[in-house]
Amino acid sequence: MSLWSAAVRYAECDQQGVAFHGHYLTWADEAATALMAAKGMPYVTLRARGLDTSVVASTLSWSSPARWGDVVDVDGVVERLGRTSFTFALTLRVGERACCEVRTTYVLVDDEGRPAPLPDDLRQAWSPVGGGPAPS
Repeated sequence: MSLWSAAVRYAECDQQGVAFHGHYLTWADEAATALMAAKGMPYVTLRARGLDTSVVASTLSWSSPARWGDVVDVDGVVERLGRTSFTFALTLRVGERACCEVRTTYVLVDDEGRPAPLPDDLRQAWSPVGGGPAPS
């Protein structure tokens, strides 16, 4: 079972019925929020603690298109944890066919927008080496 999935809507496609490239970032963002929850530290918990995330870099590599009516499934992992930043690696698929790889790096910030160190419980939950609960 994937972290996040949705059918490609007509409004997300160009005239050839291919998903417009900008929507892959939207789907990856939805999956990133699901990854946070699956790893035991949901986004709403961060916000309740006065913390937020700020995107500093995102790269996309396409290998095949998603088309109108396809169901896009997204899986991902926490690829890296830094002092104040972290990187999620997400794979977008249609069935068994990979469509796009997305890597997004975030900086954890406080309510004033200043970089904040990753709390120990977040670091443990999101550890790339077996931390946090397994995705359902």
